[in-house]
Amino acid sequence: MSVLKRNNVVVRGTGETTIMFAHGFGCDQNMWRFVAPAFENNYQTVLFDNVGAGKSDLTAYSYEKYASLDGYADDVVEIACKMQIKDGIFVGHSVSSMIGIIAAAKEPNAFKALVLVGPSPCYINDNNYLGGFTKAQIDELLEALDNNHLGWSMSMAPMIMGNPDRTELGEELANSFCRTDPEIARHFAKTTFLTDCRDILDNVHIPALILQCAHDVIAPQAVGEYMYHKMPKSQLVLMQATGHCPNLSAPQETITAIEVFLTGLHL
Repeated sequence: MSVLKRNNVVVRGTGETTIMFAHGFGCDQNMWRFVAPAFENNYQTVLFDNVGAGKSDLTAYSYEKYASLDGYADDVVEIACKMQIKDGIFVGHSVSSMIGIIAAAKEPNAFKALVLVGPSPCYINDNNYLGGFTKAQIDELLEALDNNHLGWSMSMAPMIMGNPDRTELGEELANSFCRTDPEIARHFAKTTFLTDCRDILDNVHIPALILQCAHDVIAPQAVGEYMYHKMPKSQLVLMQATGHCPNLSAPQETITAIEVFLTGLHL
């Protein structure tokens, strides 16, 4: 099967430079619907669904391949090669931020800059590193997901979204979680929350924008600051947006931050 069909790749825009948008855990490319169109007049945009999400080919899901983020990064590289993307921009939300970093290292010619929205290289506290969770908390989170996928989705989504006065946002995220195949969701959650990518940050030598939201229970400010200090060519923007999904809750602020960053690259 073509990678374009497998990952439900959607291409829009006509610009010479390509921006690839990648979604986070439990989501699909629809999460970029308020952001990606703003770039279509000046860029070619590429959106896709990770295998196991959205309208991707669920039969292509491999528990062995996707036991690490490298499997997802290989898909990004395959899409980039098929699309002949060179010197593109990778925009990743949440766990896809790390997937993008890995993909850029695997295929250095594909991307010349990264936009990382709510990224975290490691969710578990470790000595002086504050990832936001203890190991016991992550184990409890994963056990709850194992025991009751729908219940976990309905309770966790509003907390992750972090905009209690806008209940429709939490409901949308919960519905997205619930649409995911429970077995795949459990497997991807373990891949996501047990991953530690801190050792690769020093080797990111292309410009990177880190978008850090306020009151993000998944990726707290200490994580954004950690990545900023570890990545030589990174910029850290502290957003007014709250929660973990500014692409839904604050699309215009997200668009503006990305535009300012891209302008600084002199594209």
